Amino acid sequence: MRQHNFPLGACAAAVVTLALSACGGDSPSAPVAAPSLQVLSSKPELVSGGSTLVSLRTAAALTAADPVVVTLNGADVSALFKPDPANSGTRIALLTGLKDGANVLSASVGGPATQISLTNYPRTGPMISGPHQSPYICQTQSFTLPDGTKLGDSTDANCSAPTKIVYVYRTTSGGALKPMTSLTALPADVASTTTATGATVPFVVRVETGTMNRGIYQNAVLHDPTKDAAPSPTTPPAGWNKRLLAVHGSGCTGGWYIQGAALGVSLLTLDNLTRLGEGYGIFNNSLNHPTNSCNATLAAESALMGKENFIKTFGVPAFTVSTGGSGGAYTSLQLADAYPGLFDGVFISSTFPDALSISMAGLDSRLLSRYYLAANTGALTEGQMVAVSGHKNARAWYDLALQSGRTDPVPGRIDPLPPSTLPVLGGAPYQSAVWNPVVPTTLRYNPATNPTGARPTVFDVARNIYGVDKATGFALRPFDNVGVQYGLQALNAGTITMTQFLDLNEKVGGYDQNANYVAGRVTGDAGAIRRAHQSGMQLNGNGGLAAIPVFDTTGLYDEDNFYHYQWFHFAVRERMAQANGDTRNHVMWRGGVPILAAVGAGGTPEELAVGAAVATQGWKSFIDWVVAYKADASGATQRDKVIARKPASAVDGCFTKSTAPQFIAETQTWSSKADSQCNTIWPSYSAPRIEAGGPLAANKLKCDLKPVAAGDYKIAPLAGELARLQAVFPSGVCDWSKAGVGQTGVVPYASFGPSSANLVFDVTK
Repeated sequence: MRQHNFPLGACAAAVVTLALSACGGDSPSAPVAAPSLQVLSSKPELVSGGSTLVSLRTAAALTAADPVVVTLNGADVSALFKPDPANSGTRIALLTGLKDGANVLSASVGGPATQISLTNYPRTGPMISGPHQSPYICQTQSFTLPDGTKLGDSTDANCSAPTKIVYVYRTTSGGALKPMTSLTALPADVASTTTATGATVPFVVRVETGTMNRGIYQNAVLHDPTKDAAPSPTTPPAGWNKRLLAVHGSGCTGGWYIQGAALGVSLLTLDNLTRLGEGYGIFNNSLNHPTNSCNATLAAESALMGKENFIKTFGVPAFTVSTGGSGGAYTSLQLADAYPGLFDGVFISSTFPDALSISMAGLDSRLLSRYYLAANTGALTEGQMVAVSGHKNARAWYDLALQSGRTDPVPGRIDPLPPSTLPVLGGAPYQSAVWNPVVPTTLRYNPATNPTGARPTVFDVARNIYGVDKATGFALRPFDNVGVQYGLQALNAGTITMTQFLDLNEKVGGYDQNANYVAGRVTGDAGAIRRAHQSGMQLNGNGGLAAIPVFDTTGLYDEDNFYHYQWFHFAVRERMAQANGDTRNHVMWRGGVPILAAVGAGGTPEELAVGAAVATQGWKSFIDWVVAYKADASGATQRDKVIARKPASAVDGCFTKSTAPQFIAETQTWSSKADSQCNTIWPSYSAPRIEAGGPLAANKLKCDLKPVAAGDYKIAPLAGELARLQAVFPSGVCDWSKAGVGQTGVVPYASFGPSSANLVFDVTK
């Protein structure tokens, strides 16, 4: 907030117009302080939709007699300011009619004025994510509302649709959910609920659906239309406990160029109904579902606008927390870190640091898979392959290799060989160029038939961040494996020979921009690497995550397949430790279910019981933590408050495998050995670049290099072997003790246009 405070004293000409009421002829009255103006619904430089919620207060509590004068772009809006029900002596107003671009808000209370600048953006965006994606497929006509009707056809090229409000209620008969057909009388079978703050209200949920940022948003909260006033910041619903929950979807593959016909997580799932019954407000957007849009910056912009819209509709929450699994976990982490203050805590499961980490590890695994299955002249056994890859078994490393498909724009590729080549692999084949069926084939990239079409990769969907190769029009790529010594740990452990190590590294190769194999190593684009860090596409941990509770639960535990491996959880913790010196605000609970149990196709009673125990007990511990630190009114830093107010239950641990799981309080460590109780029950394995000597944090996209040295190997290479090593690594090998090339912290609220605030990169220039 920028304040312009004008000096008082004698009635100097410069301040007469602003402080006339404070000057009285020969006997000036006591000085009157300038009021404080604060934008409550967003940052003042990131207002959207032409409206904003603002508070006005003075050193002394405002009274009805105070001469408040507020203008917006010169127009008097004083009458809009009403007493704030949550803060005695403060006035708030929902100001509308802001123009796109710069706006000036000025306020005085019988004395000097305060001015703040507000920058407004259209409801359709963008604000910070850069130019809109093209092509882009609207899907409002397919989006189903809670009463079974559709949102309706889009009304413009930005996929807009009219906002609709539907009421649903839980019944007294089994808690079923029904549409509420009358808004003037409660149904006879409506259930009641008691919220976390002790209010007992009818279990009636207001669900608002509309469009913003070219996505489809929803918010939901308890509201009784037969009794409560229409929701507003001055008349919030009686059933809202002033807590706000952001939920996110999952996945990534196929998440490009579509609006999405559904949210990734319905606001009316059983878990979310539990939260609603406790009084939480919930919000979401179809672009917060990575399967619709695998672009964290666009997800952040959508979440910023969604929270802003909720606040303008219902008022300011006491706190906002975020939750999600898999893609929802990394979305929660990335947004919390890159946009401090957006979330006051994150509760996550099936964790990855970011979508980029999956892609990078997948690209390494695909290189190894190609060598293993198509060029294995080193005669590596399956056991040796697994050791070089770091995973539990062959199925696991191949499953991670399959995830590189999200970086491959070429349709129909069979790579490296059908899974039947190695029967133990089983499962689905490699899939390149995965598209949502709604995107017409005429718009899709094909190197032979449509070389200018839209490209289905995690890089191209975020081209505003990574940048564009002017020669090809393709997004620049941060993948780099120059100097990476694949299998280094296996060599030093004596699992593979120097001859096998050399053969692997001579032939492992790299990729071109179309994900085709090339013989040489690949150099990542320096700008793309730097911006991956600055934007938070590569999670850093130095931003908002430094000062909020991060509660990490296993969710999916399946080290055999499906790439939700435990090392990703530990990578998050390592990044936070490196950024902040310790991880006292990070708690890890281990114990989960295999993928088949998670999708309802199996699962033993013990597995299901563990999953339920982690989720229910973990949520309570997490929320107790958030409530405690938010109630701390001391002058301590937020990080210190978070650490000091951590409840006794918020400690590392794991659960036993039982129908009545028991919690084992134990610091969690990354290990596949039976070196602790938790590691015995829930072992964690590794990944190719870690086995190449890289950090568990997996946060060095491009390593710094050092010369090849015979002393770096447990068994010194022979003269001929050393010469081959120097030929394979002419620029040197990775020096993992140094920071990565281009590795930097996240830039809070980084912009990629059109906002000029914290502008990092403008792809149009």
